[in-house]
Amino acid sequence: MKITLSRLSTKDLATLAQRTINVSESGTYAVITAHPLLADLKLKYTDYDAVYAKQIYSGKGDSVAQADKERDDAFSNLKGFLNGYRKLSSVANQQSAEDLYQIFKLFGLELYKLSYSSQTAQMKKLIEELEKPENSQKLNDLKIMAAFDDMKTKQTDFETLFAEQASANADLRNQKSASGIRKDLEKSLKSFLT
Repeated sequence: MKITLSRLSTKDLATLAQRTINVSESGTYAVITAHPLLADLKLKYTDYDAVYAKQIYSGKGDSVAQADKERDDAFSNLKGFLNGYRKLSSVANQQSAEDLYQIFKLFGLELYKLSYSSQTAQMKKLIEELEKPENSQKLNDLKIMAAFDDMKTKQTDFETLFAEQASANADLRNQKSASGIRKDLEKSLKSFLT
């Protein structure tokens, strides 16, 4: 009798193995209750059961995207304020706004279009530049230090979530896959069923 288990889906194979184990342990068939093939099948099924329904991704993508949107908004709002203020030649500290806007220009006015990692690198450099004493003074003169601090916080929050996502995804990739251990379970089931 030829048994072909490769046509079963991942979940159907798990169900077949579980049912085989349950029937074997029911006590109805005393001869197989303590059989070595049953012990092997249980061992293989335990490994398979742990991974056949595992997540592929961490599920943190929506949180990371939301954190990215929040940092984009904080960046855009501060940039927009500076752009508008620098155009008002009759107001105090107009030159400070111009100087700070030029720093934004240096690191990119459309950072939100970059990949997460590229945007993060550019934002870090922008923040470092804006934190220099002469630029901090200009932020204070314009009374926008709170907006700058908000942008920094949003950047830090994004970096934290992004690192968590990367770590969680790496952990998932390091787990065995169901397809990688499927053959062992199929072999055990075939041995047991024939």
